[in-house]
Amino acid sequence: MPQLQASELIITDEGRIYHLNLRPEELAPIVITVGDPGRVPMVSRYFDELEYSGQKREFLTHTGRLGKKRISVISTGIGTDNIDIVLNELDALVNISFAERQLKQELRSLHIIRLGTSGSLQDELAPDTIVASTHGLGLDSLAAFYPASRAVRDAALEAAFLKEFEETGLPYFYAAAADEDLLRLLGSPARGITLTSPGFYAPQGRSLRADSLLTATFFEQVREFEHRGLRITNFEMETSAIYTLARMLGHKPLSLNLILANRRRGTFTKDYHGAIDALIRYALERIEQIGE
Repeated sequence: MPQLQASELIITDEGRIYHLNLRPEELAPIVITVGDPGRVPMVSRYFDELEYSGQKREFLTHTGRLGKKRISVISTGIGTDNIDIVLNELDALVNISFAERQLKQELRSLHIIRLGTSGSLQDELAPDTIVASTHGLGLDSLAAFYPASRAVRDAALEAAFLKEFEETGLPYFYAAAADEDLLRLLGSPARGITLTSPGFYAPQGRSLRADSLLTATFFEQVREFEHRGLRITNFEMETSAIYTLARMLGHKPLSLNLILANRRRGTFTKDYHGAIDALIRYALERIEQIGE
Protein backbone atom coordinates (compact mmCIF):
# COMPACT_ATOMS: atom_id res chain seq x y z
CA MET A 1 0.00 0.00 0.00
CA PRO A 2 1.42 3.41 -0.90
CA GLN A 3 2.03 5.97 1.79
CA LEU A 4 -1.07 8.01 2.61
CA GLN A 5 -0.67 11.68 1.75
CA ALA A 6 -1.04 14.45 4.32
CA SER A 7 -4.22 15.64 2.60
CA GLU A 8 -5.86 12.19 3.00
CA LEU A 9 -4.75 11.18 6.51
CA ILE A 10 -4.63 14.44 8.43
CA ILE A 11 -2.48 14.22 11.58
CA THR A 12 -1.82 17.25 13.76
CA ASP A 13 1.61 18.35 14.98
CA GLU A 14 0.71 16.67 18.31
CA GLY A 15 0.22 13.33 16.56
CA ARG A 16 -3.59 13.41 16.75
CA ILE A 17 -6.16 12.40 14.12
CA TYR A 18 -7.71 15.59 12.77
CA HIS A 19 -11.39 15.59 13.78
CA LEU A 20 -11.49 13.31 16.81
CA ASN A 21 -8.27 14.89 18.12
CA LEU A 22 -7.07 11.54 19.50
CA ARG A 23 -3.74 9.75 19.63
CA PRO A 24 -3.87 5.98 19.05
CA GLU A 25 -3.02 5.19 22.69
CA GLU A 26 -5.98 7.27 23.90
CA LEU A 27 -8.55 4.98 22.26
CA ALA A 28 -9.86 1.86 24.00
CA PRO A 29 -10.86 -1.41 22.23
CA ILE A 30 -14.48 -0.96 23.32
CA VAL A 31 -16.02 2.25 21.97
CA ILE A 32 -19.39 3.62 23.03
CA THR A 33 -20.80 6.28 20.73
CA VAL A 34 -23.42 8.81 21.77
CA GLY A 35 -24.76 11.74 19.79
CA ASP A 36 -24.82 14.46 22.43
CA PRO A 37 -21.50 15.57 24.02
CA GLY A 38 -23.48 16.11 27.22
CA ARG A 39 -24.16 12.38 27.35
CA VAL A 40 -20.45 11.47 27.49
CA PRO A 41 -19.98 12.32 31.21
CA MET A 42 -23.29 10.57 31.92
CA VAL A 43 -21.53 7.38 30.77
CA SER A 44 -18.03 8.00 32.15
CA ARG A 45 -19.27 8.83 35.66
CA TYR A 46 -19.67 5.07 36.07
CA PHE A 47 -16.01 4.41 35.19
CA ASP A 48 -13.75 3.26 38.00
CA GLU A 49 -10.95 5.33 36.47
CA LEU A 50 -10.92 8.17 33.92
CA GLU A 51 -7.57 8.31 32.14
CA TYR A 52 -8.24 10.70 29.25
CA SER A 53 -10.65 13.52 28.43
CA GLY A 54 -10.47 15.68 25.32
CA GLN A 55 -12.72 17.49 22.86
CA LYS A 56 -12.69 19.10 19.42
CA ARG A 57 -15.91 20.54 18.02
CA GLU A 58 -18.75 18.10 18.81
CA PHE A 59 -16.35 15.19 19.32
CA LEU A 60 -15.84 14.73 23.08
CA THR A 61 -13.96 11.62 24.22
CA HIS A 62 -13.58 10.09 27.68
CA THR A 63 -11.43 6.97 28.01
CA GLY A 64 -11.22 4.98 31.20
CA ARG A 65 -11.75 1.67 32.91
CA LEU A 66 -14.83 -0.11 34.19
CA GLY A 67 -13.68 -3.13 36.12
CA LYS A 68 -11.25 -4.91 33.81
CA LYS A 69 -12.61 -3.32 30.65
CA ARG A 70 -11.00 -0.29 29.01
CA ILE A 71 -13.70 1.81 27.33
CA SER A 72 -13.86 5.00 25.28
CA VAL A 73 -17.09 6.96 25.03
CA ILE A 74 -17.23 9.40 22.11
CA SER A 75 -19.89 11.89 21.04
CA THR A 76 -20.53 11.85 17.30
CA GLY A 77 -22.96 14.70 16.88
CA ILE A 78 -25.96 14.09 14.63
CA GLY A 79 -26.19 12.28 11.30
CA THR A 80 -24.52 9.78 9.01
CA ASP A 81 -22.13 12.43 7.67
CA ASN A 82 -20.60 12.69 11.13
CA ILE A 83 -20.53 8.89 11.41
CA ASP A 84 -18.48 8.82 8.21
CA ILE A 85 -15.85 10.93 9.97
CA VAL A 86 -15.96 9.06 13.27
CA LEU A 87 -15.81 5.51 11.86
CA ASN A 88 -12.99 6.25 9.42
CA GLU A 89 -10.92 8.00 12.08
CA LEU A 90 -11.54 5.28 14.68
CA ASP A 91 -10.30 2.73 12.17
CA ALA A 92 -7.26 4.85 11.31
CA LEU A 93 -6.34 5.11 15.00
CA VAL A 94 -6.01 1.34 15.33
CA ASN A 95 -5.12 0.12 11.84
CA ILE A 96 -2.86 2.76 10.26
CA SER A 97 0.67 3.53 11.42
CA PHE A 98 0.81 7.30 11.90
CA ALA A 99 4.61 7.27 11.76
CA GLU A 100 4.76 5.42 8.42
CA ARG A 101 1.38 6.56 7.08
CA GLN A 102 0.68 3.01 5.98
CA LEU A 103 -1.75 0.22 6.82
CA LYS A 104 -0.52 -2.02 9.63
CA GLN A 105 0.18 -5.66 8.85
CA GLU A 106 -1.98 -6.87 11.75
CA LEU A 107 -5.42 -5.28 11.80
CA ARG A 108 -7.48 -4.76 14.97
CA SER A 109 -11.23 -4.96 15.40
CA LEU A 110 -13.08 -2.56 17.70
CA HIS A 111 -16.36 -3.21 19.50
CA ILE A 112 -18.52 -0.18 18.63
CA ILE A 113 -21.72 0.22 20.65
CA ARG A 114 -24.11 3.06 19.93
CA LEU A 115 -26.28 4.31 22.78
CA GLY A 116 -28.80 6.50 21.01
CA THR A 117 -32.27 7.97 21.16
CA SER A 118 -35.00 7.18 18.69
CA GLY A 119 -38.65 7.38 17.71
CA SER A 120 -40.82 4.26 17.72
CA LEU A 121 -42.80 3.29 14.61
CA GLN A 122 -44.79 0.48 16.26
CA ASP A 123 -47.72 0.88 18.68
CA GLU A 124 -46.37 -1.40 21.39
CA LEU A 125 -42.94 0.24 21.68
CA ALA A 126 -43.67 2.87 24.32
CA PRO A 127 -41.30 5.67 25.37
CA ASP A 128 -38.41 4.45 27.60
CA THR A 129 -38.22 1.06 25.80
CA ILE A 130 -34.71 -0.05 24.78
CA VAL A 131 -34.60 -1.44 21.23
CA ALA A 132 -31.64 -3.34 19.78
CA SER A 133 -31.13 -2.82 16.05
CA THR A 134 -30.74 -6.13 14.23
CA HIS A 135 -30.19 -4.11 11.05
CA GLY A 136 -29.74 -0.51 10.03
CA LEU A 137 -31.63 0.47 6.89
CA GLY A 138 -30.31 3.79 5.64
CA LEU A 139 -32.42 6.24 3.63
CA ASP A 140 -29.34 8.35 2.89
CA SER A 141 -26.73 7.80 0.16
CA LEU A 142 -23.56 7.28 2.23
CA ALA A 143 -23.03 3.63 1.24
CA ALA A 144 -23.11 4.55 -2.46
CA PHE A 145 -19.73 6.26 -2.02
CA TYR A 146 -18.15 3.00 -0.77
CA PRO A 147 -18.23 0.26 -3.44
CA ALA A 148 -16.72 -2.18 -0.92
CA SER A 149 -19.84 -1.83 1.22
CA ARG A 150 -21.73 -4.19 -1.08
CA ALA A 151 -19.77 -7.10 0.38
CA VAL A 152 -21.19 -6.50 3.86
CA ARG A 153 -24.67 -5.20 3.06
CA ASP A 154 -27.83 -7.30 3.40
CA ALA A 155 -28.88 -7.68 -0.23
CA ALA A 156 -31.98 -9.73 0.65
CA LEU A 157 -33.31 -7.04 2.99
CA GLU A 158 -32.56 -4.34 0.41
CA ALA A 159 -34.44 -6.31 -2.26
CA ALA A 160 -37.45 -6.88 0.00
CA PHE A 161 -37.58 -3.19 0.92
CA LEU A 162 -37.29 -2.15 -2.74
CA LYS A 163 -40.15 -4.46 -3.74
CA GLU A 164 -42.41 -2.93 -1.09
CA PHE A 165 -41.39 0.72 -1.42
CA GLU A 166 -40.23 1.23 -5.02
CA GLU A 167 -43.21 3.50 -5.75
CA THR A 168 -42.41 5.78 -2.82
CA GLY A 169 -39.74 7.77 -4.66
CA LEU A 170 -36.96 7.26 -2.11
CA PRO A 171 -33.73 8.28 -3.87
CA TYR A 172 -31.47 5.64 -2.27
CA PHE A 173 -31.29 3.13 0.56
CA TYR A 174 -29.02 0.38 1.89
CA ALA A 175 -28.97 -2.13 4.76
CA ALA A 176 -26.44 -3.83 7.02
CA ALA A 177 -26.66 -6.04 10.10
CA ALA A 178 -25.42 -5.80 13.67
CA ASP A 179 -22.58 -7.97 14.94
CA GLU A 180 -24.23 -11.22 16.00
CA ASP A 181 -22.12 -11.71 19.14
CA LEU A 182 -22.81 -8.20 20.42
CA LEU A 183 -26.50 -8.59 19.62
CA ARG A 184 -26.55 -11.79 21.66
CA LEU A 185 -24.67 -10.29 24.62
CA LEU A 186 -26.24 -6.83 24.78
CA GLY A 187 -29.41 -7.09 22.73
CA SER A 188 -32.61 -6.14 24.52
CA PRO A 189 -35.83 -8.19 24.24
CA ALA A 190 -37.25 -5.53 21.91
CA ARG A 191 -35.37 -5.67 18.62
CA GLY A 192 -35.89 -5.08 14.93
CA ILE A 193 -34.86 -3.12 11.84
CA THR A 194 -33.94 0.53 12.40
CA LEU A 195 -34.58 3.13 9.70
CA THR A 196 -31.80 5.70 9.51
CA SER A 197 -32.71 9.07 8.09
CA PRO A 198 -30.51 11.90 6.70
CA GLY A 199 -32.55 14.49 8.60
CA PHE A 200 -34.99 15.09 11.44
CA TYR A 201 -37.92 16.82 9.75
CA ALA A 202 -39.03 15.87 6.22
CA PRO A 203 -36.67 12.84 6.05
CA GLN A 204 -38.55 11.45 9.07
CA GLY A 205 -41.98 12.46 7.83
CA ARG A 206 -42.31 15.68 9.86
CA SER A 207 -43.89 18.67 8.13
CA LEU A 208 -43.72 22.14 9.67
CA ARG A 209 -43.86 24.62 6.78
CA ALA A 210 -42.47 22.26 4.11
CA ASP A 211 -44.20 19.01 3.16
CA SER A 212 -42.42 15.66 3.46
CA LEU A 213 -42.11 13.00 0.76
CA LEU A 214 -42.94 10.46 3.48
CA THR A 215 -46.71 10.32 3.78
CA ALA A 216 -49.04 8.61 6.24
CA THR A 217 -49.36 5.80 3.69
CA PHE A 218 -45.59 5.30 3.79
CA PHE A 219 -45.66 4.88 7.55
CA GLU A 220 -48.53 2.40 7.35
CA GLN A 221 -46.44 0.37 4.90
CA VAL A 222 -43.46 0.63 7.25
CA ARG A 223 -45.49 -0.69 10.19
CA GLU A 224 -46.68 -3.67 8.13
CA PHE A 225 -43.32 -4.49 6.51
CA GLU A 226 -41.73 -7.73 7.69
CA HIS A 227 -38.57 -9.52 6.60
CA ARG A 228 -37.46 -12.85 8.03
CA GLY A 229 -39.69 -12.30 11.04
CA LEU A 230 -38.31 -8.81 11.69
CA ARG A 231 -40.28 -5.58 11.61
CA ILE A 232 -39.14 -1.98 11.25
CA THR A 233 -39.20 -0.75 14.83
CA ASN A 234 -37.78 2.77 14.94
CA PHE A 235 -36.40 5.83 13.17
CA GLU A 236 -33.11 7.63 13.94
CA MET A 237 -30.07 9.16 12.21
CA GLU A 238 -26.89 7.07 12.68
CA THR A 239 -27.28 3.28 12.84
CA SER A 240 -27.11 2.29 9.16
CA ALA A 241 -23.84 4.18 8.67
CA ILE A 242 -22.30 2.66 11.81
CA TYR A 243 -23.25 -0.86 10.74
CA THR A 244 -22.13 -0.49 7.13
CA LEU A 245 -18.80 1.25 7.74
CA ALA A 246 -17.92 -0.79 10.82
CA ARG A 247 -18.51 -4.12 9.08
CA MET A 248 -16.78 -2.93 5.91
CA LEU A 249 -13.70 -2.00 7.97
CA GLY A 250 -13.75 -5.18 10.05
CA HIS A 251 -15.23 -3.85 13.30
CA LYS A 252 -18.13 -5.14 15.42
CA PRO A 253 -21.15 -2.81 15.75
CA LEU A 254 -24.34 -2.76 17.79
CA SER A 255 -26.89 0.02 18.18
CA LEU A 256 -29.09 0.26 21.29
CA ASN A 257 -31.89 2.77 20.92
CA LEU A 258 -33.86 4.40 23.71
CA ILE A 259 -37.37 5.16 22.50
CA LEU A 260 -38.10 8.78 23.41
CA ALA A 261 -41.18 9.25 21.24
CA ASN A 262 -43.87 6.95 19.91
CA ARG A 263 -44.62 8.45 16.49
CA ARG A 264 -47.80 6.38 16.11
CA ARG A 265 -49.33 7.52 19.41
CA GLY A 266 -47.76 10.98 19.55
CA THR A 267 -46.30 10.35 23.03
CA PHE A 268 -42.93 11.38 24.50
CA THR A 269 -40.90 10.25 27.51
CA LYS A 270 -41.74 11.92 30.82
CA ASP A 271 -38.26 11.41 32.31
CA TYR A 272 -35.56 12.01 29.69
CA HIS A 273 -32.54 11.92 32.01
CA GLY A 274 -33.80 8.94 33.98
CA ALA A 275 -34.44 6.99 30.79
CA ILE A 276 -31.00 7.82 29.37
CA ASP A 277 -29.38 6.72 32.62
CA ALA A 278 -31.28 3.42 32.50
CA LEU A 279 -29.99 2.82 28.93
CA ILE A 280 -26.41 3.55 30.01
CA ARG A 281 -26.58 1.24 33.03
CA TYR A 282 -28.18 -1.50 30.91
CA ALA A 283 -25.26 -1.38 28.45
CA LEU A 284 -22.44 -1.05 30.98
CA GLU A 285 -23.69 -4.00 33.03
CA ARG A 286 -23.42 -6.22 29.95
CA ILE A 287 -20.20 -4.89 28.45
CA GLU A 288 -18.22 -6.94 30.97
CA GLN A 289 -19.29 -10.03 29.01
CA ILE A 290 -17.45 -8.91 25.89
CA GLY A 291 -14.41 -11.06 25.15
CA GLU A 292 -10.97 -9.58 24.62
